[in-house]
Amino acid sequence: MSDAALDVVEFLLTASLYNDNRTLDENDLPPRYRQVFWPDGTTESTDRDRPGSDDSPLGIERPIRPTIETARRATGVENPWSAISGLMFSDRDEFSGSLELTQADMAQEWFLERGEDRVLHNPVLAYAFEDAVDGADYEAARDANRPVQADRAWIDGLLSEYFADEEEEEMLDLVDIRAPEEIETTLDDLVLTEDQEAEIHKIVKAIEHREYLAQIGLREIGKLLFVGPPGTGKTSTARALAYDLDLPFVEVKLSMITSQYLGETAKNVEKVFEVAKRLSPCILFMDEFDFVAKTRASDEHAAIKRAVNTLLKSIDNISLIQDDVLLIGATNHPDQLDAAAWRRFDEIVNFPKPDEGMRSDILRLITRPMDIVDFDPDELAEETEGLTGSDLRMVLREAVLDALTEERTALTQEDFVEAIEDFEERDHLKDMDMIEGDHDALVAGGDISGSASADGGHSHDH
Repeated sequence: MSDAALDVVEFLLTASLYNDNRTLDENDLPPRYRQVFWPDGTTESTDRDRPGSDDSPLGIERPIRPTIETARRATGVENPWSAISGLMFSDRDEFSGSLELTQADMAQEWFLERGEDRVLHNPVLAYAFEDAVDGADYEAARDANRPVQADRAWIDGLLSEYFADEEEEEMLDLVDIRAPEEIETTLDDLVLTEDQEAEIHKIVKAIEHREYLAQIGLREIGKLLFVGPPGTGKTSTARALAYDLDLPFVEVKLSMITSQYLGETAKNVEKVFEVAKRLSPCILFMDEFDFVAKTRASDEHAAIKRAVNTLLKSIDNISLIQDDVLLIGATNHPDQLDAAAWRRFDEIVNFPKPDEGMRSDILRLITRPMDIVDFDPDELAEETEGLTGSDLRMVLREAVLDALTEERTALTQEDFVEAIEDFEERDHLKDMDMIEGDHDALVAGGDISGSASADGGHSHDH
């Protein structure tokens, strides 16, 4: 029997067992199944302690009814009925397109003979067959399952409920909210320093043991400041942490939130923290944190100064231990931060430009899916002193595009050497003073290389 049949039967079996066991909730459904059963509307309550309760926002109502379409979306099997139509225990309703298992015992026996290993990773199946399958552990399967609060549908439902009127909805334009499933970078995709890895490990442990930390009164934990030049991976690392921890990622650029809706700036800052608390547990990432110090030291508009003071107070009043919000600030200019900004953070994580060994590791990582003749990343690392991870990706892009102009998809070491030379030449042009009479040429050169210096999460990533 094909894997397609096994995929579809697992889906149908999971739906049937979920309907029969009222102690199970949405956190027991595998995310790929859960996503096809989210309703479009929401309920009025926001009791999120029990996602499976009748009071949960955007709850999945029982019974869940598998159809050909939901089976296709949940399993990726293009023709789900064709995959199982030969099984004696399967049936479909031609009018509604619904699928069902007509003989539950026979379906379970068939599945366990062929897909026992799948039980270990599916909480619904682990719950039902914990005694029948060696190694099946319901609690372990549930803990490993991505929580419902990380689903895009759940996030959207909560936000539409909380920001019901149009004026409040404008606030969401000032923040970028990503579900973990929408983040492409993981911590395994990054090349980090030992210090960075140690700090991340500490914060992961703090998140795991929040109750213990609260019990002993250690509450000033979970406010990190990432410092370093553009392109060194501050944003990438924050996002990857959200992916690995299955946490919604709320990103805000401080210069933007205090430059729009000037009369509402302090209110907007408060709303950002309200969004984070509503979505908790989550990561709140505040980029351009040096904007705080620059504003405090200048003659900026009084409304903006009020907003900055509101921001500092809001940081004081949010906690990983009490509110389940991990706060990460980031700055390219730590020298511009004043004491009031520094003391808000309990950990400072440095993101320096990568040394030669790190550059070699980055090159190995970002070229993994590529075919390269005589590839020597150590040699290239020697030739790229001062380049960031983001710069190295620009070099890679240039080498690939140059090869494609010659109708080649296999690269050579020489392609990279030439791309490095071209990158350094453009970087030099970018730093030149404007030459009178040749403005357009130099602006074009600056545009070509400008994106290489953006932090954009491309440092030691992919």
